[in-house]
Amino acid sequence: MRWEGERQSDNIEDRRGMSGGVMAGGGGIVALVIGLIVYFVTGRPPQNLGPVGPQGGAAQSGSVQQTPANDRMTQFVSTVLASTEDVWTDLFRRRGWTYKNPKLVLFTGQVQSACGSASSAVGPFYCPGDFKLYIDLQFFRELETRYRAPGDFAQAYVIAHEVGHHVQRLLGATDKVQRESRGDKRRANELSVRLELQADFYAGVWAHHAQKQKRWLEAGDIEEALKAAFAVGDDTIQKRARGTVVPDSFTHGSAAQRMAWFKKGFLTGDISQGDTFNMPDP
Repeated sequence: MRWEGERQSDNIEDRRGMSGGVMAGGGGIVALVIGLIVYFVTGRPPQNLGPVGPQGGAAQSGSVQQTPANDRMTQFVSTVLASTEDVWTDLFRRRGWTYKNPKLVLFTGQVQSACGSASSAVGPFYCPGDFKLYIDLQFFRELETRYRAPGDFAQAYVIAHEVGHHVQRLLGATDKVQRESRGDKRRANELSVRLELQADFYAGVWAHHAQKQKRWLEAGDIEEALKAAFAVGDDTIQKRARGTVVPDSFTHGSAAQRMAWFKKGFLTGDISQGDTFNMPDP
């Protein structure tokens, strides 16, 4: 992935090294502790504007040292975020809409958001309550070593997926799912799956247009993203954690579904082809 030298986003909020990832003046946020076990088993974010993400989780990490490697990773994340800003601003403009850039929060170990308190164990997530993405960069090491999905474009897919949740928030899909999910666990799981698959589709749409704009994809990049999508499929995670698969408990979609929707987004680049709630799986 040829990303060096491209524009970097200013919408990065670096909270690494702060106690609990709390910004000054951030008191009064209602804590909603998101546990690793609960998230792994149910996969479902809290119903009240809870965080949504690719699933999976990073191990608890200590303080991040500001090494050249971490600086480079910050540059990478900023560059990918800038590309999503360019792509989605253009796609919204074409339809007469206005795209609002999200913030991306870098944290270590624990963070406070409008969705509550979350540990790095939940992995990257998007909080629709404050329009922010949250990432502990330790997750990318986990993605490579624990989930065997290495590569910079695998990491870009994760960021683009979270931005996909932001797009859903702007277009009203997130609110609709939350309204229709109340009081019905089975329905909530079904809608959660469709929401996650749409975020995967939107990640593919971003990749399509980013390639048209920058020509920065290299051989094997799309395979890296597909491998990451496979690694965070519900069936893949359940097999790893339990040794068995329970489809009725899926909240993010199977590995095959996640790869298929990302691939469709990449091949078409057409957001109108991503109605995962009403269209059959590719």
